[in-house]
Amino acid sequence: MRIALLQNNFTVGDLDGNARKISDAVHRAAEHAADLCVCSELSLLGYPPRDLILNKGFIDSSWHVLRSLGRELADAPPVLVGLAEVNATCQGRPLWNSAALLHQGDVRGVFHKTLLPTYDVFDEDRYFEPFDAPGWFELLGHRIGVTICEDIWNDKDFWTSRRYRADPVDLLAQQDVHCIVNLSASPFHLEKHAFRRRMLSEMALKHRLPLIYVNQVGGNDDLIFDGRSCAFDPDGGQIAAAAAFAEDLVVVDIGSWTGAKPSVEINQGTRSVQDNRMERHGPRNVEPECPSLAPLPVQTARFHGYHPESREEETWSALVLGVRDYLGKIGFSQALLGLSGGIDSALTAAIAAEALGAKNVLAVLLPSPYTSQASIDDALELAANLGIAHRILPIDSLMQGFAQSLAPAFNGYASDVTEENIQARIRGNLLMALSNKYRSMLLATGNKSELAVGYCTMYGDMAGGLAVIADVPKTLVYATSRWLNACRGPVIPERILTRPPTAELRPNQTDQDSLPEYDILDAILERVVQLHRSSEEIIKEGFSPEAVHRVVELIKNAEFKRRQAAPGLKITDVAFGSGWRMPIAARWPI
Repeated sequence: MRIALLQNNFTVGDLDGNARKISDAVHRAAEHAADLCVCSELSLLGYPPRDLILNKGFIDSSWHVLRSLGRELADAPPVLVGLAEVNATCQGRPLWNSAALLHQGDVRGVFHKTLLPTYDVFDEDRYFEPFDAPGWFELLGHRIGVTICEDIWNDKDFWTSRRYRADPVDLLAQQDVHCIVNLSASPFHLEKHAFRRRMLSEMALKHRLPLIYVNQVGGNDDLIFDGRSCAFDPDGGQIAAAAAFAEDLVVVDIGSWTGAKPSVEINQGTRSVQDNRMERHGPRNVEPECPSLAPLPVQTARFHGYHPESREEETWSALVLGVRDYLGKIGFSQALLGLSGGIDSALTAAIAAEALGAKNVLAVLLPSPYTSQASIDDALELAANLGIAHRILPIDSLMQGFAQSLAPAFNGYASDVTEENIQARIRGNLLMALSNKYRSMLLATGNKSELAVGYCTMYGDMAGGLAVIADVPKTLVYATSRWLNACRGPVIPERILTRPPTAELRPNQTDQDSLPEYDILDAILERVVQLHRSSEEIIKEGFSPEAVHRVVELIKNAEFKRRQAAPGLKITDVAFGSGWRMPIAARWPI
């Protein structure tokens, strides 16, 4: 049996566009003699649809589009398409997270997700009811077990602590399936794929079953999906790998491992339901009458496309894809950003130029009396290296105007961080004005280290429609920039990489006037934010108590700022945003 892994970049809510992608991919798979095609999780809807799926009209429309797609693919191979189905039992949540089997012009079966994640960025229990058990169907004598994303993340022999009581893969193995397929929408974070690949390999070996994993690719809001769909043989060997961070289609032949015998049946789980589309009372026999296609002589193992080789390359590839899709899917073709001559704006500009094309990126220099000539020169050199246009808008006179207007109100008060923040807010105003006038997305350039401790200004450098590197720690900003120069030549001027980082809001200012050295800061932040360790635990590792308590206090106090920040692209396992849900008005010191 030849199974096609359809790795596509879907847009949330674009039912017709997503259906066209599926149709095109199925027809291409048919050209390679595929017997079955598998899409990613909620592929017809786009993932994550979030509260959009609470709209009954959206769900009804998706089933209308699904049936139309089925008729269009009447002469094509069968395909598993992800979407949501109304929970007809009227018990529990209103929907099931489902996969519909289309073949010969009709919906031949519907299979439901049994494990619903409610951690990190996931909140599926808000929408979906877990199904009792996974389902399977038979095709060309092969019994295919159907799982959806989280269903494969609960193997008791792999995890030290299991999240759920049931293991859908184990349940399917007990029903003598010949192969497991998984429709997935697994958000990217650094190092996740290596872990995921090991988990899938061990699962295939444990159950002695071929395992097909199809993941979504692309960016939707703050989430990035890396694709990397793959397949494993019963010995746990990887036999197929789709590209990373790009659409792809891979066909893999599992016939030599299954020993299947011809029969036809569909088992959609154990719950009895009845609705106006199809009656089901437990297992139901149907006759798909799937034609037997003569297989083409192809290489069994297929390894396609691009695969990053380092943490820095993964970071770059993910952010380029995230920027391209974020702007493209909401209707922007151009971006602008403030270019300071520092490392953060330099990397952001490089990412934007790669994602959108140099001609679609504008760099804006906003020098103040405290801006060094070195910063201006480095910013201009970077813009030239990237081939992006630039404008220079000095803010000296605007600073003077603010000072004059506020002088009576500030009388008797010493100059402090207030005046520094005014500079950032002047720049934010000018950048937003250009964004409005040029209909161009303003990209915020702050990194994760700054956002964590509040080393940023609301309505100033935090202004923008997308915070490109908001989940990239400062040390990784430097590492990724050095990787870029090593791969592309001296894109980022060397002085930007070597001079002490500074906001240049007062004379001779450096970041370390207010913060620990970034290698120390990032190490503490990782332990607090990603590992949820207490101050005492971190101090026991040898960190300075003063530094730890200071950083923890800064993280807590900056929560109100982060709630007002632009969406940031997630690349770590815990990012500020939908996966970080700390209270603002709280006294517990994290």
